[in-house]
Amino acid sequence: MYGSIEAGGTKFVCGIGNENGEILEEITIPTTTPEETLSQVVEFFKGKEIEALGIGSFGPVDLNPDNPTYGFITTTPKKHWSNADLVGEMKKHFDVPIGFDTDVNAAALGEMEWGAARGLDSCLYMTVGTGIGVGAISEGRIVHGMLHPEMGHIRVRRHEEDAYEGGCPFHGDCLEGLAAGPAIEARWGQKGIELADKMEVWELEAFYIAQALVNYILVLSPKRLILGGGVMKQKHLFPLVREQVVKLLNGYIQHENILEKIDEYIVAPGLGDHAGLCGGIALAKKAAI
Repeated sequence: MYGSIEAGGTKFVCGIGNENGEILEEITIPTTTPEETLSQVVEFFKGKEIEALGIGSFGPVDLNPDNPTYGFITTTPKKHWSNADLVGEMKKHFDVPIGFDTDVNAAALGEMEWGAARGLDSCLYMTVGTGIGVGAISEGRIVHGMLHPEMGHIRVRRHEEDAYEGGCPFHGDCLEGLAAGPAIEARWGQKGIELADKMEVWELEAFYIAQALVNYILVLSPKRLILGGGVMKQKHLFPLVREQVVKLLNGYIQHENILEKIDEYIVAPGLGDHAGLCGGIALAKKAAI
């Protein structure tokens, strides 16, 4: 048995699963303060005989094991959570190997193990919700670097008819600032779920998401693009995004994934809402080796 924590800015989802990625037990805990939330996380895992624990967390996070702040959430705008020591707190209570990565890298790993990217050696997982995060796997390895990729904050070309200034507290009109859930609500005055039948909302959303995907395709050349998160539950958004990607690439990428099989290339998570939790199981499995 393996333990998994999907640490999100709104909620922590904790679960127990097996080596096949099957979630056998799970619990959802509201994200309040680190003291309150993590004490409930510890309580859930107490007495559970897990071989290892995997944590996929909102960030930014420190993934360098040589740093004194390894396992910390670092410069997050989430109140109370800057410099929260996730891995250290779990180590106080559980003497098992702990795998740690971003929530989106974990989700990408879960989708490669058991979901929409199974059998491939590269994929990209993008979540569009309260924020925008992107995780990537290339040649079978999770992409890290100086820190970890922050592809939700890339610059995109503004639509000529979009007057919204952007909502990112750091960059204003970066991708997250223009296309995350709060940007939709701020621009249109209603939550996305209440705007399902307003095609102009989703055409603009597709305009920004597709630009980002084109950049990712050109830089990383992933073998599958997986789009999750609350905003992507608007299923009519997928055809608009695919159409824009093909239009923006304009024949430059001569590959069947773009020219003939775009519906199979840009897809929803095969694991549904369990991509992150299964990703934690996959991180735990890697840590146990």
